[in-house]
Amino acid sequence: MHRRCLRALVFATTLLTGVVACGDSGSGGAPAPSQTVLPSTPPQQLRARVIRSLPHDPTAFTQGLAIHAGSFYESTGMQGQSTLRHTEIDTGRVLRRVDLPASLFGEGLAVVGDQLVQLTWTTKKALVYEIFTFRKVGEYTYEGEGWGLCFDEPHLVMSNGTDRLTFRDPHTFAVVRELGVTHSGKPLRRLNELECVGNTVYANVWTTETIVAIDADSGRVTAEIDASGLLTPEEERGTDVLNGIAYDKRSGHFFLTGKYWPKMFEVELVERLAADRSR
Repeated sequence: MHRRCLRALVFATTLLTGVVACGDSGSGGAPAPSQTVLPSTPPQQLRARVIRSLPHDPTAFTQGLAIHAGSFYESTGMQGQSTLRHTEIDTGRVLRRVDLPASLFGEGLAVVGDQLVQLTWTTKKALVYEIFTFRKVGEYTYEGEGWGLCFDEPHLVMSNGTDRLTFRDPHTFAVVRELGVTHSGKPLRRLNELECVGNTVYANVWTTETIVAIDADSGRVTAEIDASGLLTPEEERGTDVLNGIAYDKRSGHFFLTGKYWPKMFEVELVERLAADRSR
């Protein structure tokens, strides 16, 4: 999840083989063993159609994003610069902020009732805050790396950069089950930031501009979302990869952003036409 060192990788190679070409913060866990799965129905092809663009702090290295009670909650990373933030949706103004200790690298974020749970990358800690005050009220430990996190009611769902999702008890952080994710019958690695919507887990695929929809029971990728071209070439200068997914239950829209992005985008998912696919 550091600078976009693999931008030139062929998308199909990244999506289907998960070959790693360089290191990245929050992205370096050893791939977990994956089961062999028979080919299945090809994923639906969707694209992110922009409804509106909103301001976003270009100094925020976005690792996790959530919506709660009409506001954004955001986890940002980088050693010595990691934060937890509460921001206004329309203006991007930071209403409340907590700086993490320099030893911690902020990662995925989820809202669980009146609490926030924030992962860290390699320090094996999940921090628990009271959502209204940002007062730290607890801490969990886990094995391996922390990348993305979402809450599917009843479980927290966690990624670690491999093809595995871990379902955890939201009160103890104990592992309930693990799920291997497959795309067209093959393991899909580099699962990053997550958003839970019903029985579907949406995940950024690190180093790509693609988000996948994952069936939470089978682990099968049911849809691919093309989120390319959100920033103009001028806006893209100095930014890093797409990262940050939040679902708004009221509108049925998603909000997307990225690391050091100057904008947040409200989007709806629509069918990707043949002309789009040939670009």
